[in-house]
Amino acid sequence: MVEVPPPSPPGHRFDQDGDASRRTWLASERTVLAWLRTGLTATAVALGIGKVIPDLRAGGSSWPYVALGAAYALLGAFIVAYGMWRGREVDRAIREGRYAPPGDRAMWVVGATSIGLALLAAVIILADS
Repeated sequence: MVEVPPPSPPGHRFDQDGDASRRTWLASERTVLAWLRTGLTATAVALGIGKVIPDLRAGGSSWPYVALGAAYALLGAFIVAYGMWRGREVDRAIREGRYAPPGDRAMWVVGATSIGLALLAAVIILADS
């Protein structure tokens, strides 16, 4: 359970006396929700590319779209898993009064995979037209 400080006296802003912990906890929560939204967006893109586009196409090979969609689904799953792990790590750091920087490796995986999938999508689109 997360330990939250007692409420501030009436008429005072909650951080007026140097207590910014509530804002910090809420910012952490918003960040976790952003990771979840990003992962769910990648999953929606996966469905669009891997299922909707092949169903709408008239003829031709659909496997490149299905493979690209599956890759976006894996990216979405990774983003959600990392976001949940990262949220727990940041919450632990807040309780201990320290900062937990994001992992370089995870950021590079998400960034490089996103760039790679975007380039692959461009190649598939150009090859199909």
